[in-house]
Amino acid sequence: MTMCLTVNDVMEHLKLGPNGGFVYCMEYLEKNMDWLLKRLTPLKDKYLLFDLPGQVELYTHNNAARNIVKQLVDTEDYRLVAIHLVDSHYCSDPGKFIAVLLTSLTTMLQMALPHINVLSKADLIEKHGRLDFNLDFYTEVLDLSYLLGHLQDDPLLSKYKRLNEVIVGVVEDYSLVNFIPLNVQDKETMLQVRKAADKASGYVFGEGEDRTLEGLMSCAVGAEFEYEKIKNVREKYMDTE
Repeated sequence: MTMCLTVNDVMEHLKLGPNGGFVYCMEYLEKNMDWLLKRLTPLKDKYLLFDLPGQVELYTHNNAARNIVKQLVDTEDYRLVAIHLVDSHYCSDPGKFIAVLLTSLTTMLQMALPHINVLSKADLIEKHGRLDFNLDFYTEVLDLSYLLGHLQDDPLLSKYKRLNEVIVGVVEDYSLVNFIPLNVQDKETMLQVRKAADKASGYVFGEGEDRTLEGLMSCAVGAEFEYEKIKNVREKYMDTE
């Protein structure tokens, strides 16, 4: 019989901190997949959302979460897509944005799922000051050499010039990372993320959805100009004057 436990239980009895507690629980779940599958079976025909902890080590180098989703995909035939949320205000700090890029890329490679990166809390994107570049520079991850120039202006970060150049080079060489801006209180941005998730998982091509040739081709091609994806955030939450 599988025992049900919580992060607080683990922290209390094993004297672990929050991060260690989450890692232990994820590894425990990996070893007791029968518990999870038993609860998922009645929901087999439902659209499921798994809200996972925000500790990045669970998705960057610990294998438990990856092994769990791999079993769901390979053995149980679930069609999963990972949605990775990062705070949008990191865009206002070149050093933090580069760290976000590296974390996002590492997570994509580690989890090996169809993947969507999201700049969350888009209404706070300029909370710490105006952005150095247009919003599409950050959502499309354009020429990062311009970002390096701003890093070198910071005395604290200038001594890591070579390291930052290498990190930026890795991100650009893979050319996988881009972002969709999101404000959970804004219906339009929520629909954009849902649309991207449905496309990435193949849900839009499933039974019960619009299966007209026009609808399928529109989704497959994804003909949507970048300005259309960011205009809502740019016009509502950014100082464009």
